[in-house]
Amino acid sequence: MASNDVDGMVTLTERMVHLIGQLGMPIVEVAIVLQRRITSMLEPLEAWAEQQGHDLDERVSTPWPLDEGAGSDAHSAFTLDRLLEHVDADRMDILDTLIRVTLQEVDADLIHGLLALRPWEQLVRSQLASADGPGRLFSPLEIPDDF
Repeated sequence: MASNDVDGMVTLTERMVHLIGQLGMPIVEVAIVLQRRITSMLEPLEAWAEQQGHDLDERVSTPWPLDEGAGSDAHSAFTLDRLLEHVDADRMDILDTLIRVTLQEVDADLIHGLLALRPWEQLVRSQLASADGPGRLFSPLEIPDDF
């Protein structure tokens, strides 16, 4: 990875940390934005790789594994429709725009963009997995100091 790629990914991470913290974005909203953005980047990359006869590295093509014991056995009657009624679409659009614009600004290719978002996806998935009820889904994303 070239120095410019690393600098670009650091820029993206810094901006995301700042915005998510400033807006106090809930775990579920960050999860939805990341899933949409990753999917929109992965689909054309997979199509290109298939046309070229290449296999994508698993670190790019699949979510990173969660740490042992990150799961929760909590079950809820809180439906997906009800969940989506409570998300802030404007806040999610702001985060999605920040990610998209920053990736364009730093001229990140699809692979480096995906690799920059995979740690975020892993962080969000681990917090979703440990959620013990629907209220936890709307708690602000906890970003470790060393992230």
